Amino acid sequence: MTENVNADPAELAKFSELAHRWWDPESEFKPLHQINPLRLDWIDQIAPLEGRCVLDVGCGGGILADSMARRGADVLGIDLADKALRVARLHALEAETPRVRYREISAEALAEEAPQSFDVVTCMEMLEHVPDPGSVVRACALLVKPGGWVFFSTINRNPKAFAFAILGAEYLLKLLPRGTHEYAKFIRPSELAAACRHAGLELVHTRGMEYNPLTGRYWLSSDTSVNYLFATRRPAE
Repeated sequence: MTENVNADPAELAKFSELAHRWWDPESEFKPLHQINPLRLDWIDQIAPLEGRCVLDVGCGGGILADSMARRGADVLGIDLADKALRVARLHALEAETPRVRYREISAEALAEEAPQSFDVVTCMEMLEHVPDPGSVVRACALLVKPGGWVFFSTINRNPKAFAFAILGAEYLLKLLPRGTHEYAKFIRPSELAAACRHAGLELVHTRGMEYNPLTGRYWLSSDTSVNYLFATRRPAE
């Protein structure tokens, strides 16, 4: 890996070790399987996916990319974790998922290679795992066509988010492996909004995501104090 790649080798190794479990709905990736219908429907309501050219940045094992392809989009998933991409490709073959492909490339490198190529760009649960999230935001803004949509989701940085996303999810409820997240890498909505503005993206919709540990239910709400989602748009030229 070259020094200028915006990725943390420890983060890539962490997810590579679990790569074979991406598509096990009862594995460490169970929360991703549970929240995927929520984020998929939200994206599809704002930017209908049928017939769209879509890029999923930080696709991992392909949970979101696969589901967007099944909604009728032509999807490219990109990641720098080779083992996760191999799992994604294998699942696409086994499930006969149409119109989805995967590449090992960074968002920044793809932005140089293919700017303004996608109707929709998604970057979900990824920004809190890279050294320079602003660089990813800028790359996403370059990759989307004028008038196109860019979706982000990440975790707020405040005491409640630490209590819920780290102490609660990783230590008490064991929803995620310990060490999945680092509090210092969490991103306040104001910080992400500023990064979007600087990249030329307009923030259009914001939603929070909540979880009830008693019922095991996730839902979208107006509470962005822990997990939250942004829908941004590149102005039409």
